[in-house]
Formats: sequence, C-alpha cells, structure tokens
Amino acid sequence: MRWMRAAGRGLLVLAVVLSGYVASGTRTGEAAGGGRGPLTLATAGDLTNYLDPLLRGWNRTHPAEKVTLVELPDSADETHAQMTTDLRGGDRGRFDVLNIDVNWTSEFAAAGWIRPLPPDRFPLRSFLRPVVDTATYDGRLYAVPYVTNAGLLLYRKDVLAEEGLPPPRTWAELEHDAKTVAPRHGLGGYAGQLLPYEGLTVNAAEAVYSAGGTILGDEGTRVTVDSDAAREGIGFLARGVREGWIPKAALTYKEEESKAAFQDGRLLFLRNWPYAYAVASAPGSKVAGKIGAVRLPGPHGPGKSVLGGSNLAVNTHARHPDSAARLIAYLTSEPVQRQVLTRGALPPVRAALYEDPALVRRFPYLPILRDAVRTAEPRPKSPRYDQVSLAVQAVVQDALTGHETPAAAVRRLARELAAISNR
Repeated sequence: MRWMRAAGRGLLVLAVVLSGYVASGTRTGEAAGGGRGPLTLATAGDLTNYLDPLLRGWNRTHPAEKVTLVELPDSADETHAQMTTDLRGGDRGRFDVLNIDVNWTSEFAAAGWIRPLPPDRFPLRSFLRPVVDTATYDGRLYAVPYVTNAGLLLYRKDVLAEEGLPPPRTWAELEHDAKTVAPRHGLGGYAGQLLPYEGLTVNAAEAVYSAGGTILGDEGTRVTVDSDAAREGIGFLARGVREGWIPKAALTYKEEESKAAFQDGRLLFLRNWPYAYAVASAPGSKVAGKIGAVRLPGPHGPGKSVLGGSNLAVNTHARHPDSAARLIAYLTSEPVQRQVLTRGALPPVRAALYEDPALVRRFPYLPILRDAVRTAEPRPKSPRYDQVSLAVQAVVQDALTGHETPAAAVRRLARELAAISNR
C-alpha cells in the first residue's frame, strides 16, 4: 500500500480530483444527517507527490466545500496513534473525513468514532469484491474502499532467465533459489518487511494464511492461531533468517528500506506492495527493465496475500456529513480511480480498470494483482486490532531473532491474543 509505509501502506494517500464531475451514486440534494460546507481530511503523509495539485483543483471548483488537508506521519503506527488520540477527545475533533488503513475499520466502528454509511450512495458493485468486506463491521458499512493492495513477489527476471529458471511458485523453490542462485550473482536471497511494526504483522499473517492457517475468527472473539499451519508459516520465515537466505538486514526493513535494497540491485526476491514494482521500474532505477512480479508463493503453490489498502470514513461528529459523503463518492468514481493508478501507482478498487488494455500495457502487473486481491485475506478483524498487531509483532520478532522457537512463539501468541480478546 504507496498508500502507507505499513501495510498496507502501504501507505495512506488521499486525493481529490475531477473538477466538475458528479460521481455515480451521488444524490445532489441528499443530506446524510447534515448539510454541506468545508471539510478537513486526515491522511498519512503523501508519498506520491500528486495530492496537493489535485486538492487545489477541488477547492477551486468547490469553494463552499473547501477541503483542508491534514497530513499525519507516513508511518501507519504513528498515523493510527494521532487519529485515535483526536477521536477519543470527543466533540468534533479536527478531522471530518479519515483515510484509514483497511484494518482499522472494525476498531473505529466499534468505538463509535465513525458513522455508518448508506451503501446505495456508493458504487460498491463496481469494486473488487474482497475490498468491500474491509469496510464493514457487524454487518454494516462504516467506510468506503478507496485504495486496495495485495503483496506481490518481485524478482530479478534477468537473473532467473540467465539461470533458465521460472519465478518460484512454492516456498521450496523460493528457498532453493535464494540459497543457491542469489549468492552466485552477489545478491541477497529474499526479504520482506520484518521490522517490528505493522509490516511485520502483514508478513507474518501472509505466511500463516499461505500455509492454510488463521489468527483470529468471529470478529476477533475466537483465537485460532495455535495450529500446525501457523507453526509452518512462522517457521518458514525464522528458518530463512537463521540460514541466511533472508538477510539479517531485513529485520530492519519497512517498505521503503526493502524497496531500496531491491532497487539498488541487492536482492533476488522481494515481498512488497505493487508501488515498489512501479518505482523500481522507473527510469534511473538500477533494475529498470529487469524485474517481474508474481503472486506470493506458498507451501504447495501460490500463497495468500494480506489485503491492504485504505478506506474513507466519516467522523461521527463531522461538521458536514453530506459534503463528506459527496467527497467520498468523487474519490471512488471511475475517472478518479483511474488517476489513483496512473498518477500515484496505487491499486484502484474499481474492478474494470484491471482489464483496461491501455492500463495493463502500462502496468503489466495488474492481472496478477487482481488475482492476488481476489484471493487475499484481511488481517485479523478485531475491535482491539492495535493490541493484536503489537502482540503479533513482538512474538514473531522473538521467533525471527531466535529467542523463541516457532512452536513456542505460536503457543505464546495464542495466550496473548486470548488475553486481549477477553478484556
């Protein structure tokens, strides 16, 4: 997600475009519990450098509904902390519209910080189906998907072609190539985002899901992580660090650090969001024209990605909720979503864009990304997600650094998640 530097940064970005365009589903005279007027939008730091001019375009043609942007840190954890601090303050707070990580929807809805939205006001049937599920809680729509994301395996296609090898489909193939091929070419084997932050939660969840396991069920009320699949998934990552085909430097990587290592020609394989493919393919990159992308591998074939991205939600105490809903409809219209991709390299939520021939020529990973999104799984849903994620990060870090065996780490994680669920 470049929607945020964590998972789904990757990467929060908020854009307002298309002056004068009235999105499908926007009923001009409808009020969602209030009138129209100025808005404040909160998002993580803009990492794509296209937000400011688009906001100027909106404000120029909508002077009565002028949007003021509040950019928070580009770290998901810091953005979450600042948003929740403001929302806990009561009254109206600073933010009317929130661009939130897909996995914060349940937490924010359960806390009463964001208001339910009328589904018929937004073009939900035009979206990739899994992304809509990230915007619901307890059977109601509390946000609208804006950007989606799924992790991909980026690889050096020039190196694999020289070796006469296809990209890996299984963990065994990935491990073999990372151990044997990478050193012959002076490369590190494989890396993801393994620093203890939200990215580590994502990487760990993908390993568990790819092995057929889960972490939580029933909206966070049931702990399911104590399984052979979870031990296999965490064990795969821990073994890579222990044996060296995952460089120890990966324990310090977030999205940008891992992308830089791959773009500088230091890695054979990288798990990252699609933005990393676009950036590493740009003119001036040391690996431009030399990279490919496939779905993440699993034990016996393609694995599962965690569903990333961001959703747009309306503060319960928003000053002008009708304007907020109109703005969200603009942002999720097809012309806006097209620019989300072409100007920001961010995966859109509109399904039709993944089949547009012109876009596929420009972004050849789109069909692969579409399949990855369709088969992706959300991070564990829980109204206490921030605590869940912190527990996953701490426990998995101990497994990766060898302080705990994968089996012991999974048992400990099950205990900690049970304690969180019972609070």
